[in-house]
Amino acid sequence: MGKKKRDYVVHHKQSLGDQLENPETWGVRTQPRPSKRRRDGEEDEQQEEELVPAAMTARILKQARSQQEEIDAEDAPAGAAALQLAGRRGVVAAAAKGLQGDSESEEEWSDDGYEFDEEIEVSAEDEAALAAFMAPGADDYQQKTLADLVLERIRQKQAEQGVSELPREGDDFIPGELDPKVVEVYQGVGKVLSRYTAGKVPKAFKVIPNLQNWEEILYMTDPENWSPHAVYQATRMFVSNLNQKMSQRFLVLVLLPHVRADIRKNRRLHFALFQSLKKATYKAAAFYKGLLLPLCASGTCNLREAVIFTSVIRRTSIPVLHSAAAMLRIAEMPYSGTNSFFLRVLLDKKYALPYRVVDALVDHFLRFKTEERLLPVVWQQTLLCFVQRYKTEVRAEDKTALRDLVKRQHHYALTPEILRELDSSRSRGEAAPAPDAGAPVSKVAAAGGSGEDPRDLAPIIMMDD
Repeated sequence: MGKKKRDYVVHHKQSLGDQLENPETWGVRTQPRPSKRRRDGEEDEQQEEELVPAAMTARILKQARSQQEEIDAEDAPAGAAALQLAGRRGVVAAAAKGLQGDSESEEEWSDDGYEFDEEIEVSAEDEAALAAFMAPGADDYQQKTLADLVLERIRQKQAEQGVSELPREGDDFIPGELDPKVVEVYQGVGKVLSRYTAGKVPKAFKVIPNLQNWEEILYMTDPENWSPHAVYQATRMFVSNLNQKMSQRFLVLVLLPHVRADIRKNRRLHFALFQSLKKATYKAAAFYKGLLLPLCASGTCNLREAVIFTSVIRRTSIPVLHSAAAMLRIAEMPYSGTNSFFLRVLLDKKYALPYRVVDALVDHFLRFKTEERLLPVVWQQTLLCFVQRYKTEVRAEDKTALRDLVKRQHHYALTPEILRELDSSRSRGEAAPAPDAGAPVSKVAAAGGSGEDPRDLAPIIMMDD
C-alpha cells in the first residue's frame, strides 16, 4: 500500500502587492491588538514607579515649582523679588544636588554638571576669624603648575650653560631635545583634550606614563587648557600607571591647579573634577602629599576649598597609617584657619591613632594657650571632637593643660562639653574603674574567669528521632 500524499495548504492566496494596496480586503490586521487587562491596577502602578522613582519625582516637582516661582517673581517689584529668590535659593540647590546624587554611573554627567554649588553659611565673626589666620595675599595666590616647573628647569639648564636668552612666563617654548614630529603630535593631542567631553582618549596620550620624560611630553599638551572631563581621564590613567612619587607630582602640578582655579572662578567644583579627587585617593600617600598637605602648607586655602576637600575625605576610605601621618604633619605645621576642617574630618573617621599622633594633637591645641586673636568656632569643634574620640588616650597632665586652655579660649556652648568629656573619662595608663559593690556580679566574673561556665548554661533540649 503506497503512502498517502500529503495535502499542501496554500496559506497565502494573494500576492504581497495586493496586500499592500488593499489590506482590509485580504484580512490583514490594520489595528494593533488590544492589550490584555490586568486583574488589578497594582502592577501598572508598580511599573510606573520603577520607571521614575518616587524620590526623583518629588525632587523634579520641587525644582519645577521653584523655577515657576522665580519666573513669577520677575513680574513682582524688585524688593519682593529679591526676598523671594533668597528664600528659594536653598531649595533649588538642594533639589539640584539630589538630582545629581541619583545618577547610577559616576561617569555619566552633563557638560555643565557641578558638585557642591550650594551656599556655605558662615557668620561674619567666624569668617573674619578664619581670614585672620590666612597668609597675606591669599586671594591672589597662584598654584604652581607643570608649565612653571618645566620652564624653571629650562632656565636652570640655560643658566648653567651661560645662555643669555631665557624663556619668560607666557612665552611658547619647545624643548630642543624633542623631535618636531613628536611635538606636533602632542600639540594636536592637547587641542583634542581641550574640548574633550566623552569617549576614547587619543592613543598617543595613553603612552605618556610609560615615557621617561613624561613631564616634558605632558607639558606639550598644555594641561592648563584641558577640559574637566579630560582631567578626570588623565587622573585615572596616571594614578593607575605611575608609582606613588610620580603620581604625587602629577596631582600637585596638574590636578590641584585645575581644582583650585575652577573653585575660584565658578565658586563651585565641576563634577568631573570632584570625581578626579576621589580617584586620587586610591593612592593615599600621593593624595595627601600632592593635594592636601600642599594646600594646608600654602596658608591660602579658603573656606570653600576646605569644605570640598573634606567632603572627598569623608566619602572615601583611606588607610589609617597615611591618615595618621597626614594628621601629624598638619598638627605640626603653622596654623591656618581652614586646617581645623581637615583635622576634624580625619578625627571623625575614628582611627586607632598611635600615641605619637595623639600627643602631637595635644601640643597643637596647647599652642593657642596664649593666642590673643579670636579663634574660629571650627577650632573649638575640632577640640571637642578630639576629646570625644581620644579622651582615654590622653595623659592626665595633658588633660590638666587642656582644662586651662579652654578656660582661656572659652566658648559659651562648646567649652562645658569639652570639660565634661575631660572630667568623666580615665586617662592613659589608668586602670578601668572597679564595679560598684551593690552591682550584681556573675559567677564567672566573681571567680575571676574570662569565659562562660558550662555549668551555668541552660540545658539543651534534644528532639526525638
